[in-house]
Amino acid sequence: MDHFPSNWGKSRSENTDAYNTVPMYKTVPDHLAESAHGPMTRTQQPLVTGTSILAFKYRDGIMMAADMLGSYGSLARFRDIKRLYPVGENTVVGASGDISDYQYIQHLLDSIMVKEHCADDGHVLGTPHIYEYLWRVMYNRRSKFNPLWNSLVVGGINKGEKFLGYVDLRGTTYQSTTIATGFGAHLAQPILRRRVEGKEDELTEEEAIEIMNECLKVLFYRDARSMNKFQRAKITESGLEMTEPYSLETEWGFAEKIRGYGA
Repeated sequence: MDHFPSNWGKSRSENTDAYNTVPMYKTVPDHLAESAHGPMTRTQQPLVTGTSILAFKYRDGIMMAADMLGSYGSLARFRDIKRLYPVGENTVVGASGDISDYQYIQHLLDSIMVKEHCADDGHVLGTPHIYEYLWRVMYNRRSKFNPLWNSLVVGGINKGEKFLGYVDLRGTTYQSTTIATGFGAHLAQPILRRRVEGKEDELTEEEAIEIMNECLKVLFYRDARSMNKFQRAKITESGLEMTEPYSLETEWGFAEKIRGYGA
């Protein structure tokens, strides 16, 4: 059986076929090993992806949240993916985009934290250090990540200072009081700007949770790649805490008279 689709039903010219395309077995130059032909590009067309990460500063620290859906194209494939990852005692990294790239970044972070622990030199990697490290990783490997995906949010407390920063696959970075990635940059960011920015030193934890849940609910209503199952993290001077998965109460009564939604 011929396993090359480019040859099915076409002429078997050594160089091109009747459709003037190159057969798959000719995509690697002669006398050149595949490993030397260039970097692997499997994540250039990501299969499983995650959507928005939301984060903002409040009076006592940093609040971050994300849903737990891993979409397989338009299919809600995996429903228990944790996209908030604790690094050390006072830092959380949230990831949007290709899940396989996120798993690779987790591996890098675990490796460097083990290395620092084994050094035992009295120094600890703080949130700004982890942020700088991820910036270098994303910038130096920018050609290997998918051009449409991968953005990270780094939040934490460093020497009593609240830190919240963003880095994407191109090495673009910025720090802000509020950050929303994915579709959240269009739907949740206006809410965060209105309710958080300029008031971050006044917001209590209860108010921060209420604002975060409001944004998550909006994303569930309007983002087709979101789901009503979330995880929330808070980072304060006493450490970090991550909630168990939880859902929000929703109301779909408005859809009864909309064609395609009603019973």
